[in-house]
Amino acid sequence: MNKDITNLIEKSKSLLAQLIEIPSFSREEDKTALCIGSFLQDCGVSYQRVGNNILAYNKYFDENKPTVLLNSHHDTVKPNPGYTKDPFKAIIEDGKLYGLGSNDAGGCLVSLIAAFLYFYEDVNLSYNLCLIASAEEEVSGKNGIEEAYKHVVACDFAIVGEPTLLDLAVAEKGLMVLDCTAYGVSGHAAREEGVNAIYEAIEDITWFRTYKFPKESAFLGPVKMSVTVINAGSQHNVVPAECKYVVDVRTTDVYSNVEVLDIIKSHVKSDVVARSTRLNSSTISLDHPIVKAGLELGKKTYGSPTMSDQALLPIPSLKVGPGDSARSHSADEFIYLREIEEGVEFYISLLGKVIK
Repeated sequence: MNKDITNLIEKSKSLLAQLIEIPSFSREEDKTALCIGSFLQDCGVSYQRVGNNILAYNKYFDENKPTVLLNSHHDTVKPNPGYTKDPFKAIIEDGKLYGLGSNDAGGCLVSLIAAFLYFYEDVNLSYNLCLIASAEEEVSGKNGIEEAYKHVVACDFAIVGEPTLLDLAVAEKGLMVLDCTAYGVSGHAAREEGVNAIYEAIEDITWFRTYKFPKESAFLGPVKMSVTVINAGSQHNVVPAECKYVVDVRTTDVYSNVEVLDIIKSHVKSDVVARSTRLNSSTISLDHPIVKAGLELGKKTYGSPTMSDQALLPIPSLKVGPGDSARSHSADEFIYLREIEEGVEFYISLLGKVIK
């Protein structure tokens, strides 16, 4: 292994251990932002801070060249109640590095930073590199990647670091949360009065459960709709005039969120209000150079059911990184140390095939 890469791997492990021991819940990432900025500064890299996002470019940035975005996040969810280890202590046992955010997405972040540093002083790159260590990913916050991207040059495509076992997530589901209200007419339950809003809602809920959208994604399958919350009624003898329910909608790359919303509204009687339509599904062509590079390295492609900062990027993006998505948000979260080593080497090899 190249001595430079070995050194970068050790730096990556050390940085991740530091980040684990600094609480960085979404919208509270100020201290990990400071840590990442200080790390880059110690490596001789100038950076910009936008809120709790850290932005940096390669040393010989050339405005005449296209730009690759390298992105992963440094915020975490709150610890799973099942933790048996201290979530804010970087513990190494049996080749595993334990700690909150180690797998999602600390291992990816530090590995991407290592790859960025590997190419940082190269004068012969065919692409510029733009690094964004983003905040608020876990809550899809408006002061995360969406805001950070406004402050960098327009990029041509992105590598988004999330735990995928280093396989290539070439498509990712989007999300809409719908607040729905079915209306009836209040009346006394003992008499034939009123129109029961619960019964009105049941008709629409049955539609949500059974409807099949005409188009299906090759990688992501069908649009998935799940009714997850329902509230109605005030007392046992009153026919309810309103029934409110929530629908979780996972969209795919063959429809925009707005298109899905329009289809839903045309089929149900309930009032339907989307909390947001900004978290769209994303996809990247199998013919894209970065995907081809990953395939040449022996990786397989798949469609991801989980969301990332991809949903808020207006450019083609490939989601890939060390670690396993199944460990994300779990108790006693960990990443294998060898996965960090493999992640650094993979990102360097992947980028090298495209930007050298």
